[in-house]
This record gives sequence, structure tokens and C-alpha cells, in this order.
Amino acid sequence: MRETSDEPDRLPIAPHPRETLGLVSHAAQERAFLDALTAGRMHHAWLLGGPEGIGKASFAYRAARFMLAAGSPQARAAGRTDLAMPEADPASRRIMAQSHPDLHVLRRILKPDGKSYTSNIPVDAVRRLIDRFGSSAAEGGWRVCIVDSAEDMDRPTANALLKLLEEPPPQALFLIVAHAPGRMLPTIRSRCRLLTFEPLSATDVVEAGRLALERMEAPFDQSALLRAARLSEGSVRRALTYVDPETLALVEAVRARLDALPQIDTPALLALAEDVAGKAGERDFAVMIETIQGWLSDHLHAHAAARPARLAPLAEVWEKLGQAAREVETYNLDRRPLVITMFHDLSAAVSRSRAA
Repeated sequence: MRETSDEPDRLPIAPHPRETLGLVSHAAQERAFLDALTAGRMHHAWLLGGPEGIGKASFAYRAARFMLAAGSPQARAAGRTDLAMPEADPASRRIMAQSHPDLHVLRRILKPDGKSYTSNIPVDAVRRLIDRFGSSAAEGGWRVCIVDSAEDMDRPTANALLKLLEEPPPQALFLIVAHAPGRMLPTIRSRCRLLTFEPLSATDVVEAGRLALERMEAPFDQSALLRAARLSEGSVRRALTYVDPETLALVEAVRARLDALPQIDTPALLALAEDVAGKAGERDFAVMIETIQGWLSDHLHAHAAARPARLAPLAEVWEKLGQAAREVETYNLDRRPLVITMFHDLSAAVSRSRAA
């Protein structure tokens, strides 16, 4: 398997988005970007919105390679249907090596202790970016800033970025990855062109997952990838997390317990709670929480047109689950009682929702 760097936003078995040359699906988004560039109406800030793990960051780096390659991006866009650039292109190689002087990336950074990452994008990083954008581009053309992701900006950081978006320098392009764009500051949203990305089909998730695993020279089971894709809710990142046999078995067990609600199989629930207990269960606990949240999200979207009284119980248990999971992590609490309580709360919520 190819070596990977230790970064907070990558999976060990997948290439980083800056190393991902192919883009499965999202052809309409590429055409919208190319149309704006060809027509000379390139907006200085694009908000790339959609669920996590569906290719938004890969799109951002793909657009950056296109914009920073030698020559005029507008001339290059004429007659093109996608933003693909060859891996051998000098700009592509420097972007993958994180050495292009005109590409700036705002993301969480390694703490001074070298052991963990900041919980947010530091405001000082945006201030340094403002200074850099105050001078000319290193190569005399475009400058690109990728924000990955908007959810990692606290209010001071977002307000600092807003200053750049309000008065952008010439030939500056901001690509802001947002998993929940509706939660961003309205002042930032209003200065961006929204480009919405939809979850991928299971077939597209399998194809994107296969490309990622092959690029990393990682062995994989095609049938396991297909099962993971069907559980991924259109997220390649989630499918690649699930493709590990033990993780896939856990996700399928959790989904079986969820699909049986409001009935609860007590012995199976106790076994599940035991599986995610202790230090060895930290990752499994995170996968379980993500699986439950995905299941709830599916139900909320499937019944979006239903009466509020039917949706309210599921929305309430979503909020309660998130808060409880954060408290368990913050205070290092025993996970077993939470798992049992969580499924009983889910059972009650499903019953109330069906009765409404």
C-alpha cells in the first residue's frame, strides 16, 4: 500500500482530495463552473455544499489545478466538458506536493505538541492569508484559497475570512467546502455562489471507492465494497470507512437493530453496547453514532413532507444523541449505558412518530 501522510481530513486507505485526479459524478457542477469561466462571469467565491464525503473537496482541488495551470484558464475552458488536468502537469504535481505558491488551504492544523489537531481553523491562518493576498500572485496569474471545511471555522475565523470575501483582490478564487451551508454566517453565504452537490448513487460510490483503493494500491473485496456502498448514504468517505470487514459487520449490526425499532432485542443490544465499551471501542463507538445519525437523516428526509408532529420525535432524539455522544467523549464516560439508553429513546421516538 502507498504511504499516507498524517492529516486530520484523510482516511488511511484513501488518497487525499488533492491527490484525487478523477471525479465520479458531479458533471453538472463542473459544467456550471466552466460556463462561468468561459463567459467571463467567474464568481470570486464558490460555496460547495452537500453531505460529507461525496467529492466536494476533490472538486475544489480539481478546480484549483485547472485554474493554476500555465496559460489562461478562460481560454482553456473553451470547449471543455470537465476540469480534468493530467497528473504530469507542473501545477498538478506541485499542488499534490503542497508546494504551489498560489494555492492556499485553510484547515485545522497540527498543535504545537505534534500529537493532535486544532478543533477549528485558527484565525491567525486567515490573517496570514490576508497578508499574502495583499501582494501579487507568485506566478502572476490566479490565486486560489480552499477552505476545508466551513464547519471548522469558529466565528472569529469566519469574520476574518469575510473581510477577504467583501473586498477580494483581482484574480482571486475562494472555494469553500461546506457540509451544511445553511448553518454558515449569512454574510458569508450572501457573498458566495452556491454549488450544490448531491449524494452519489451506490453504483457511483462503488466506482469512486474502487478508484481510491486502486490508487492507494490497497487490497479490497469487491463484494464488501458493494455492501459498504449500500450503507453509505451516497458518501464515498463513509463507504471507505465501512469497507473494513469488522467495521462493516458493526454497521450492519447497528442497522439491523435500528430497522427493527420500535422492537428491541435486549441480548443483541447488550452485546452491541459491550462491543463499543472500553478504549478499544472508541472508533467503533464513533462509527455507531455516525450510523445512527445517518439512519435518522434518511428517515427525516424520507418524511420531509410529513406533519411536524411526526418529524419532531426523530429530530429531538437526533439532538439528544449528539449531545450525549459529546458528553461521553468529553468526560470519558462509560459508553454502555449510553448505548442502551439511546436505543430505548430511539424506540420511543419511532413509536411517537408513527402514532402522530
